[in-house]
Amino acid sequence: QVRLEESGGGSVQPGGSLRLSCVASGFIYSSLTMAWFRQAPGKEREGVASINSIETTYADSAKGRFTISKDNAENIVYLQMNNLEVDDTAIYSCAARHGTAIDPLDEEDYNNWGQGTQVTVSS
Repeated sequence: QVRLEESGGGSVQPGGSLRLSCVASGFIYSSLTMAWFRQAPGKEREGVASINSIETTYADSAKGRFTISKDNAENIVYLQMNNLEVDDTAIYSCAARHGTAIDPLDEEDYNNWGQGTQVTVSS
């Protein structure tokens, strides 16, 4: 079991920035694919960005504004979010799996989840 703990959520105005962090711990026996998902009120959870040792993948809504990065030595994944918009308001959750994912932004490919952190963008 891989434990995931997110931090860094909060409230910002449109155009502002936040950086989310997620620390993975527990039984880690191989390289992890880690990802960020989000769920807005009344909407389905959607993949935002993912990263593994080979590649990064972004949802269209994140391209050009969000950057995912990973500290492999410490098993920490970050999501730098710039130029935030009201529509980015959601609970952001970290996910992880050992090895690579068939679809890096499909929640079905992940079996370890954090509790989530709230991101609110409003004026």
